[in-house]
Amino acid sequence: MPKKRVVVWATGTVGRHAIVGVDAHPELDLVGVWVSDPGKVGQDAGELANLGRSLGVAATNDKSVIWELAPDAIVHTAMTDDRIFEAIADLTEMIRHGIDVVSSGPVLLCYPNGLGLDNLVDEINAAGATTGASLFVNGIDPGFANDVLPLAMTSLSQRIDLIKVSEIADYATYVQPVVMQDLFGFGKPLGAEVLMWQPGILSSAWGPVVRQIAAGLDVDLDPELEEYVERRPADKDISTLSVDIGAGTMGAVLFRVIGKVNGQPRVILEHVTRTAVDEHLDWPVPNAGDGCYRIEIEGEPMMTVEFSHHGEHGDHNISGMIVTAQRLINSIPAVIEAEPGLVFAKDLPMITGRGLVAH
Repeated sequence: MPKKRVVVWATGTVGRHAIVGVDAHPELDLVGVWVSDPGKVGQDAGELANLGRSLGVAATNDKSVIWELAPDAIVHTAMTDDRIFEAIADLTEMIRHGIDVVSSGPVLLCYPNGLGLDNLVDEINAAGATTGASLFVNGIDPGFANDVLPLAMTSLSQRIDLIKVSEIADYATYVQPVVMQDLFGFGKPLGAEVLMWQPGILSSAWGPVVRQIAAGLDVDLDPELEEYVERRPADKDISTLSVDIGAGTMGAVLFRVIGKVNGQPRVILEHVTRTAVDEHLDWPVPNAGDGCYRIEIEGEPMMTVEFSHHGEHGDHNISGMIVTAQRLINSIPAVIEAEPGLVFAKDLPMITGRGLVAH
């Protein structure tokens, strides 16, 4: 069977790992790389991914070059948190060119039902119906840790009273200044008016997690999701890879998006995000390591799974970029075979690391 021809779109924190992942996959062939930074144009993909060897693929910022390659799939890893609608336009354009796409964002496309984006979703689906191409948006969170993993666990349930999916992590080594400073407000006064904590934003960003879990269980949630945010100050000066945090400014945040049925919580998405270990916080902590994803199912039986990861050299934020990239890369064959248009994790067959076991 011929290899699927793949383009990696953007070479930032996730994209560099995507190049490595595509190159290592026995069923895929890296044929192109798109970059937004003019300074990267012409550089070899192997150099951009720090592979220490050439891959014979030069980066371009010319979309027409990518269209002329006519790849089977694009692994789209561009930053989308601060340009959501422009990114959706980019993804729709890819589908119009008949290219299947797996993307790390915008995360609201993981399951956009109920977000008021019907016109944009209709455009994606119409483009797919015309060209046969599909779009899958996923990652680790939103993504595998709070869609496939909890839904798989519910296959063991006799009765489900509540599903709670949590990310509990130290973001001190997370390299994404725009997210950390501008969106979350780390290092800013506790009352700073930053985007993430404005009413409705959490329901747009992580509400799709709650709604997809409910849809996977055939549950009709109450129309409005509940949001809860608690910000805490740093108890000392903290230097992170994205932002310096002064004592007294925001150093940690806990937030929840809660889906209810007849007023009773049934699905909860929770994040506990620190930038240093603070023993004074009475918030959940991982059982081991710097971070974890935790799935708790109340009912019969009561179940808890804690999933953690770290790079082979120890850092969990680097491995977070890797698992995001690999979730997309390993999904490519299934997405190519999927129905045209926007597809969701709950509807895809099991995705595995087929072909990746070391010889």
